[in-house]
Amino acid sequence: MEEQKPRRSSEDTVWMTSAMLKAYSHPLRRQILRLIARRGFLRAADVAAELGVPANSVSFHLRTLADAGLIEEAPEKARDRRDRVWTGRKGALNLGGPENPVPDETLGAAVVGALAEDHHDLVRRVLAWTPEYVTGRTTEVHAAFTQRTIRLTESEFDAAMTALNEVLEAAEKAHDEADPDGRYWQLDLVAADDTI
Repeated sequence: MEEQKPRRSSEDTVWMTSAMLKAYSHPLRRQILRLIARRGFLRAADVAAELGVPANSVSFHLRTLADAGLIEEAPEKARDRRDRVWTGRKGALNLGGPENPVPDETLGAAVVGALAEDHHDLVRRVLAWTPEYVTGRTTEVHAAFTQRTIRLTESEFDAAMTALNEVLEAAEKAHDEADPDGRYWQLDLVAADDTI
């Protein structure tokens, strides 16, 4: 069987391969990916300590993520030749669509299910925090729960999502990494039209 290469749909978006789908469907690997995204560069021991998982298990999952192309080594951050430091791949991942159907429907469904689980977890955390804010017990903003209905064509919706992603990318690039008030924010944008 020929090795499947990630397909690019734009400058920084890659269509997920079967290997990427399989690697991403595992909950611990998604936790590792989120941790690497927050920290930038990590060793297996760092991941193991942060997640409370045995180092040998973390090493296995890091190799799986690397083999799938979801992370890569960062030798410039290593202390010596034996030191392995990992970083996330750059750019966005796209599951599939009419022009580039998902390479494995079962794995695609597993990833969608995993994304839904992660989303439900985020919503539960937001709902647990919200009473603290709306009752005035805290003034710090830790989440947002916004709902809005707008009427758009499909192409207008696509343009709005592209613009939103551009705004988020510009905000991320403008952020001062040295600012001690910087925090990581997980954004889950959910949209559905009135036909589903």
